[in-house]
Parts: sequence; structure tokens; C-alpha cells
Amino acid sequence: MENDAATLYCPNENCQALNPLTHNFCQRCSTPLPKRFLWAVTDGLNLGQRGDILDDRYLVINRSIVLDTKPGYLPQTPDPDKLHAIRPYLRLFSYRLHIPQVYGILPLFDGQQEREILLLEKSPIKITDVTALSEVDLYSEFTSAWCNATSMRQLNWLWQIAHLWQPLASEGVGSSLLNSQLLRVEGSLIRLLELPSPQDFVPSLSELGEFWQQLQPGAKSAIAEFVSEICHYLINKDIQAPEQLIRVLDKGLAELGQAQSPKITIATKSDTGPSRQRNEDACYPQSGSIITKPPHSCALTIVCDGIGGHEGGNVASNLAIDTIQHQVQELTKVPYDHIDPILLLEDLQRAAAVANDKISQRNDSESRQGRQRMGTTLVMALPVGHEIYIAHVGDSRAYWITPYGCYQVTLDDDVASREVRLGYAIYRDAVQQGASGSLVQALGMSPSSSLHPSAERFLVDEDCIFLLCSDGLSDFDRVEQYWDTEILPLLQAKTDIASITERLIEIANTVNGHDNVTVSLVHYQVQYSEPETKLAKVLPEFFSISAVTKASSPTLQIKPEGFSYNQKTQVIPDTAPSKRSQVPLQLVIISVLVLLGGFVGYLLRQGGYLKGKVPDSPPITSTIPPVTVTSPPPVASDRAALIQTANEISFTTIDSSSKSVIVPAGSVLQILNDIQQTNPKSWVYLRVCSVGEGVTLSTNPSNPLSTPIAKKPMVKQGQEVRIQLAEFNLLPNISTPAPKINQCLASNTAVTAGEEPSSVESTPTLKPENKVPTSRY
Repeated sequence: MENDAATLYCPNENCQALNPLTHNFCQRCSTPLPKRFLWAVTDGLNLGQRGDILDDRYLVINRSIVLDTKPGYLPQTPDPDKLHAIRPYLRLFSYRLHIPQVYGILPLFDGQQEREILLLEKSPIKITDVTALSEVDLYSEFTSAWCNATSMRQLNWLWQIAHLWQPLASEGVGSSLLNSQLLRVEGSLIRLLELPSPQDFVPSLSELGEFWQQLQPGAKSAIAEFVSEICHYLINKDIQAPEQLIRVLDKGLAELGQAQSPKITIATKSDTGPSRQRNEDACYPQSGSIITKPPHSCALTIVCDGIGGHEGGNVASNLAIDTIQHQVQELTKVPYDHIDPILLLEDLQRAAAVANDKISQRNDSESRQGRQRMGTTLVMALPVGHEIYIAHVGDSRAYWITPYGCYQVTLDDDVASREVRLGYAIYRDAVQQGASGSLVQALGMSPSSSLHPSAERFLVDEDCIFLLCSDGLSDFDRVEQYWDTEILPLLQAKTDIASITERLIEIANTVNGHDNVTVSLVHYQVQYSEPETKLAKVLPEFFSISAVTKASSPTLQIKPEGFSYNQKTQVIPDTAPSKRSQVPLQLVIISVLVLLGGFVGYLLRQGGYLKGKVPDSPPITSTIPPVTVTSPPPVASDRAALIQTANEISFTTIDSSSKSVIVPAGSVLQILNDIQQTNPKSWVYLRVCSVGEGVTLSTNPSNPLSTPIAKKPMVKQGQEVRIQLAEFNLLPNISTPAPKINQCLASNTAVTAGEEPSSVESTPTLKPENKVPTSRY
């Protein structure tokens, strides 16, 4: 087939007219024409000649890129029993800013047998001119683009790789971060072309240091020594965990950030829409505002979409705006150079929790139950220096728009997204199911103990736009369809921010028109000059901490000089969590002595002085409560001290290898750390009390997680593992009497001492978690 004859079918099922590739809208019905260029994972198989049509829909661009000419039709997807082969793509769905997603499969006969070629969307494919198919190619490899980047961008890329290291390693695909052909850059973003097959072997941070060594000759002078030192510490295993690496890179980025001067403009607009009688959306600053930083000291913006219809959605959204705005304003009083990124993320999550409690209290005081309860979604953005912080609950979204593309940076808290993250289905299948858009969480619908707001930070080193919006605009992929024609011109200085907000409201009302609509645009303008001085030397004591911590917060925290916890968010008294109090010196000394005594006792056991099974005993405490030395520490959470797996689950071991292991269905695990966390990417640490026999406790026989996870070793009794909080919260609770906990402790003590492990006498009864999706209405 000749290139000039290539056509796109209109996705409108009532039209389906043929259109030339040069058109962005259907020439018959004006429906936007999506151009989905897909990466085919061919494993060396030749797709055919350019211009060939495969499976009556896929136009071959080159040996591994195809264009879907029938975007209105659902692609063929893998059978449910074969989902384990693409499990890493599904479980890493929340990292889709960097990782392509499964689009479908392409049946292809290679001369001997039919093969299923995996098709990936949102791959790093550069489209210079869609009408000239020869101008469609891949973005540059990371190693090739390195020399031409600024020092800020170079460290930004390394920072992103460090953040991706642990989640990819836990799925057995960490080697992709060491493969220059798979590791691509799309502007300031690190993008992966595809994921390799999962492997038992987990690459080490030493190998990452060796891979980064080849970058040193092209590093900008301001950071050359800094990068060299990082590689040295990685190779010598002085940096043993990704958290330590991120901490070091944050230090360098903070210094470079002083050479970057951002100008931030925010514009908001909210509208009732043509089909609603009242606007239940709300925003901050108020609709129609345009503010600029500087001169304003704060550039916070918030979008909320009320839930509850006539029952009070507008009350909930405005209450959330007022509460969060008050909370976050306190954060802006902290000097920029004294801000700890991890603590700031926690503060934003805490602000969302306070708003949740205020709305819940309002519901309770008015005796609202079930669907009568009012609630709201939330998405907010807080630019701070060279970073922007995004917090989110529900299905209001944030998009990141650069000259290279439009990227959705929030993940909807709905049923479809949850199914993908758990490995049950690919996204295009999940959204076709009933109730796929029902929310699994929103502000005001449940206690804060069961609320898990997401909060992330993104480094900004180029002019860009962040769009926050309610689903009145984002539904039906309107942002993806119109960003390049309506929003991108702002980066090209062809329009102004006020005109864009008006235009987006118009599109939402005329093309969608089914709901209220609210938009907030954050326009980042960046000026950066290469620093004349070199970054400060990396001091070993800066990261000389344990690679694995079982403290209450596993994420390493920076506490700059002069930083005080008293500068954290001042919460409303009637819902405020207790503040961190100052611990008396005497209590600290006594605690240290007691802990030291416990440690000596542990060494004696290890040395064989205490033979046999250690009898159950109550926790050893000092005379000044509440210091204890008995493991595990108290669980400050609504979860039980023991959990039982309902399916085969992948955990990560707590050792230098950090390899993925399988915990079979029916296994009992003991929680080791305080999980009163709100960051869904924080770690929960557990010890395996007993290994199940692999019998799936779920009543759903089609559950893909019940199928074996290939090429991963089985966990052993007594082994300690970890899992991210977002996945941990999806595990069911169990109710276990205190003696069972003591028995678990005794069993683990025997394992530690090198004896035969004693199993838990009886398997605790599984108590399913009653999570009812919150419906939007």
C-alpha cells in the first residue's frame, strides 16, 4: 500500500468515514482523529515493508513501529490466562510517565507458526511530520543525548533513574535501566522503550555505577566531579539503597536549583456547564483569577469536583478548598532551602486527610449515610523552587504539557486503574467493564485511616504547563485530543493563558457538556544559567546510614540545619493528629540502655548461649512507658498485626540483593514497622511466619494473580520482605488473638537461632476487606 493512500477510519461508530493522514478531524463529522503510533515488541521478527497493512488495521511505518488506522475499534488483547507474561507492565501502571503501556496484540504468522506480537502505546516515538511516514522515529538514547543536556537536566535524568530503580527491580525488569537501547529521553523525561522479560537476577547498584561511569566525559563541568563521586560510591557499595542515592542527588539538584529562576503564572476557570443546574466544582484561586509568582509568594492551585448531587457536593468541594488552602499556606512560610521534600509530601497528604475529616464530620453531624454522604475529588499543585508537588484523590487529573508531549501524571482512583495495578487486566479492557469509572476513594466518604492520597514531586528544567482539571474536561480523552492545538501554543508564545482557559471551558461544554468543568493552568517559565562553581563534594556521612531501615518511615529524610517539625502544617484542632513532642533527655538515655540490653541478649542467642525454643514472654519495658524492646514494634494502624495472603503475591526481600520472591496464597506474615503512613510509595516491612501451600483463598477463579508468577523464587519461613503501602492496603485484614502473635514471634526466634522453624498451629481465618467503590452520580 502506498503511503499517500494511507487512511484513518473515523472513531465515531456512527460515521467511520475514511480520512487522509493529514487531517486532525474527520472531514465528515469533525470527530478528532487520534494517531496512535505503536511500538511492536518483535524480538527480531520482521513486520514487513513500510506501507503494508497488518491484520487489516496496522500500517507498518518501519520494522518496529505501526500506526493503528482503526482507532475506534478495540484491539485484540491477551487471554486472561496469559496476563502473567505482561504482568510487569500492569503492576508498574502507576509509573506510566516513564513506562509504555500494553495496547494489544498483533497476530502474525512467521512462516512456521502464529505469534502474538505485543503492541505498546505511549512509547518514546518522535513524530516530526505525521504526513511523511519517514519522519516517524524513536527519541534519542539516554547515553547519546547526555552530552547535549544542561547540568540541571543531566542530574534530573539520574534522579529519575534512581526513583525507578526499586520498583523495576521488584518486578524483575531492573536491567532495562542499564540498557542504552531501551533507555530513552523525551525532553526532560526518562522513557523506556519496552521492558525485558522478568529475570531472577537483580542488578546491583554497583552495576548502575559502572553504567553511569561512561557518562563522566560528557558531564557538565559543574557536576563532573559530583557524578564521578556518586559512581565511585555506588561501585564501592557505599551507597547501598536507592533512597540513599536519591538523597545525594537531591542535594546536588538543590544547589543547581539556585541557578534556575522560574516565573510561574496560574489561571483558573470554572463553569456550571450546559446540563447542570448548580456548579459543584470548586477551585483555588477562585475562578477567573490570574496570579504570578513572583510577586506572589505562594503559587498553590487546587481543583475539586463535588460528589453527592443535590445532597451537598458543592458544600464538600468548597469545604475541601478552604481547609487545604489554610493548611498549605502554613507550609509556604518555611524557607525554600529548609524544605525537606519527603516531609513536604507527607504534609500535603496530611492536609488532604484533614479536609477528609472535616467533610466526614459534616456528614456525621447531619446523619448522612450511604449515597447521601457528600464528598469530593482533589488535585492540587504547589510549585516550590525547581520542583512542583502534585497531590491527588479521586479522578480529577493533572497533566504535564511540554514541547514533546502531553503526559497524565495522576492515576485515577477508580476501579479500572485498580484492576490494572493488581494485574487483573490491561487498561483498555478494564475501562470497558461495568462500574470501571466508579471511585474507590474520595474525600469525605470514609475515615482518614482508610484514605490514601497520592503525592509526588516532579523536577522542572524547561518551560512547561501543568493542567489541573475535573472530569468535565478530561472525560472521553479531550485533553489528549486538543492539547497540541489549544494548549501548546502558550509555550510557543502564540496566545495567552486567559484565552486558553476560556477555550478549554468551551471545549468541555460543547464537545462533552455532561458535567461541571473546572480548569487550572500552571505556566512554568524557566531561565537557567550554567553555574560557574562546582557542586560541593559528596560527604560519605551524608548517606552513611543503613541501606534498609525498619523505622516508622522507611523513606530517608533530610533535616536541613534550622529545620523544625514545628514548621509543619498546623492542623485544625478538632481533627488534628498529635504533634511530635520533645522527648526528655532522661527518657532517651533510659531507652538507649534498654535497647542496648535487648541487643546484647540477641547476640547471646545468636552465639548459642541460649539453647532451645525461647518461651513466650511479655514485652520488656523500662520504668518510663512506652519504651519497649520486643520485636515487632506496635502497629499504629487499623491493620491487624498479622496478615494472610489470599493469592500469590510478589514481595521484595530485605537484603543486599533486594530480589523479588513469591509469597504463596495462605501465607501468614507479621508486620514489623509502624504503618501509619500516607505515602502510597512508602514501604511496609514484614516477616514470614508460615508459608502457605499455594491454595488461592479468593472465590474468584479467574483472578490472574492466582496463576504462578514465572521465574521468581519462593519465600522461606522467617525471611523478611517488604511491599509498597499502596499494594499492602489492598491485602485483606485478618483477626488474630494475641497468643497467635506470640507464637509467630517464637517461631521466628527459632529460625533466627538456626533451629527448625515452628509453624503457626492454625491458619488464621481470612476476613475479606469490605471495600465498596464510591459511585459518581
